[in-house]
Amino acid sequence: MTPLRVVALVGSLRATSSTAALARAVARAAPGQVAVDLTVDLGALPHFSPDLDMAPLPPAVAALRAAIGDADALLVTSPEYAHGMPGTLKNALDWLVSATEPIGKPALLVCGSPGGAAHAHAQLAEVLRTMGLPVIDGGAHVFSRARLDAAGEVADPVLLAHLAAAVAAVVAAVRAAAT
Repeated sequence: MTPLRVVALVGSLRATSSTAALARAVARAAPGQVAVDLTVDLGALPHFSPDLDMAPLPPAVAALRAAIGDADALLVTSPEYAHGMPGTLKNALDWLVSATEPIGKPALLVCGSPGGAAHAHAQLAEVLRTMGLPVIDGGAHVFSRARLDAAGEVADPVLLAHLAAAVAAVVAAVRAAAT
């Protein structure tokens, strides 16, 4: 069986981001037939401008679109900043609005912030659906770096089980779309 490829878009650029820890937890919770690409660097993207959204694309944009084109699904993890999604993540999504690569690909959405990230989660779900991506809800969690272990990884068994179930839903959505 060909492994499912999931590309992660991590909404925080912070080196010790709890949002990145959530993405790593999803990768760890994924079964062997799912490979999660955690290498996309949203900080490398230029500010979106329609004037730049033409051939040749800026290299970071071309790389983002190629990664998504090669993927079967997306993982979007985000903190909440001022009741919304971070600008870096919105910028990345703006670069994808006119792209065909993400259309129809399931997007697992997982948000986490100390206040629960419900506002950012709702915004992101709306944007992703508007872009033609079926959203698989991985939840808006009350989450902070305080919930990480000494190595900076998610260790909460209940949250890990929830993330594993969300990944299973992604696998089912991709398999259903292929038939």
